Amino acid sequence: MPRLSLRHPKYRKHKASGQAVVTLNGRDFYLGIYGTPESRAEYDRLVGEWQLNNRQHPASVRADGLTVDELILAYDAHITGYYQKNGRPTTSQQHIRDALKPLHEHYGHMQVDAFGPLALKSLRQRLIDERDWARSTVNKAVGYIKQMFRWAVADELVEPRVYHALQAVPGLRRGRSQARDTEPIRPAPEEQIQAVLARVSAPVAAMIRAQWRTGMRPDEVVSMRTGDIDRSSCVWVYIPGSHKTEHTGRQRRIYLGPRAQEVVLPYLKADPAAYLFSPQEAEAARLAGRHESRQTPLKYGNRPGTNRKASPQRRPRQGYSVASYRRAIQRACDAAYPPPEDLARKQVPGRRGVRWETETEWRARLGGEKWAELKAWRRGHRWHPNQLRHNAATYLRKEYGIEAARVVLGHTSAAVTEVYAELDFAKAMKIMGEVG
Repeated sequence: MPRLSLRHPKYRKHKASGQAVVTLNGRDFYLGIYGTPESRAEYDRLVGEWQLNNRQHPASVRADGLTVDELILAYDAHITGYYQKNGRPTTSQQHIRDALKPLHEHYGHMQVDAFGPLALKSLRQRLIDERDWARSTVNKAVGYIKQMFRWAVADELVEPRVYHALQAVPGLRRGRSQARDTEPIRPAPEEQIQAVLARVSAPVAAMIRAQWRTGMRPDEVVSMRTGDIDRSSCVWVYIPGSHKTEHTGRQRRIYLGPRAQEVVLPYLKADPAAYLFSPQEAEAARLAGRHESRQTPLKYGNRPGTNRKASPQRRPRQGYSVASYRRAIQRACDAAYPPPEDLARKQVPGRRGVRWETETEWRARLGGEKWAELKAWRRGHRWHPNQLRHNAATYLRKEYGIEAARVVLGHTSAAVTEVYAELDFAKAMKIMGEVG
């Protein structure tokens, strides 16, 4: 038989929240602010009851003693370990935290068993009125909150009746709520793509062209490595080391034809594990270009490399992230299509001369109506990387049919491909002109 440890459970600090925590039978109990007499007293009480209860959960600890904030902290610890892929946090972590932040602000002090459908509906209305979240975003946030309570029921932190009551709150329907509806994602206009290609670095331009040709996802193009590409046949096959649907056990295969190969070929590396598209190489090329266009003789001014910061706050990484790839495209869109003068960002006095105003200062200066005009301008003159997948899907469906588009995009169902592929209205009009 295993030996029973006689040591007391440790009084620990939860670094992310500053709370004191103790683990009893694999379950974390949050005690209050670490180091305070109150948290010490709560620790003594729980451990004492735990010992009297034959080292089982204290009989006095029930869901009605748990606050929403304590539940959020416990769930945050869970998602930190659960939503991981290849040792890195997935985007789900941040999405869940964004959804739980309003819950913490407005209902964190409430007892868990008192948080019911009316409270959830009130929180949902706040997301619409105060944060102007779109209907789909609100529904996702409410879904994440329900998901947290379902997890809490499975870990016996919350009574099942609390979760079942929250399940009665339905999702918002299109046109039947005050929440705004977003427009479907459309393919990026080709003239805007060409304008961006002329204003981004060579690696970013190559990623845009590769994604445009193949219909791969943004996370798949930024993670391309030489070792992941099978070049044994006339059509290369790129098998990403990680992809969106890998948890289903399916393998993702991306086919690179001659035009895509022409884009990728200059970036193949001797090291099979190195990323094809590297911000470090883009920065080195930028500095080399500045040096070549230098007008000052080398014997005057700074010599190349002598004016670099020893410890810069930001260093170029070996590979792009989806966020850095998207930001590069957004900056190029803003450069190609600057907003009208009355909506543009201004320069203001700073400690070291003139500086550009921050986003907060810019928004405060414009006010609500003008800021809404700026957002509308951006929506009409910006595009994001995932739209390139829609471009490829639309072309494939138009030329080769929905089944070919499904196979190339890696979808299990043609219904999913319908979301990505714009209908060919011109073909429908031609057919009905002949038939109808």
